[in-house]
Amino acid sequence: MTVKASVSISDQQDAFARRLVEEGRYSSVSAVVQQGLELLREQTEMKEAELAALRELIEERSKGPFLNAEESSRRIDALIARKKAEYGF
Repeated sequence: MTVKASVSISDQQDAFARRLVEEGRYSSVSAVVQQGLELLREQTEMKEAELAALRELIEERSKGPFLNAEESSRRIDALIARKKAEYGF
C-alpha cells in the first residue's frame, strides 16, 4: 500500500535526491525519500534493540554476582546480538 504525503526538504536535499535520480540510482525523488525513511526505521529499531538488551543486562546483573570487565563485555555483546537477531539484523 502506498500513502501520498507532502514533505518539505531543503534545496540541498532536493539537489542531492535529484542527482541520485539523474545518476540512475533511484527511479524518482520519492524513491530516494522512501529509502531514507527505511534506513532511519532500521537504525531506530537497531537502537531500540540495543537499549532493550542493555536494560535486560542491567536487570539481570542487579540480581547476580559481580563480573569482571571482560566477562561483562562478552555478555553485553551476546545480549545485543540476540536482540538484533530478534529484529532481523
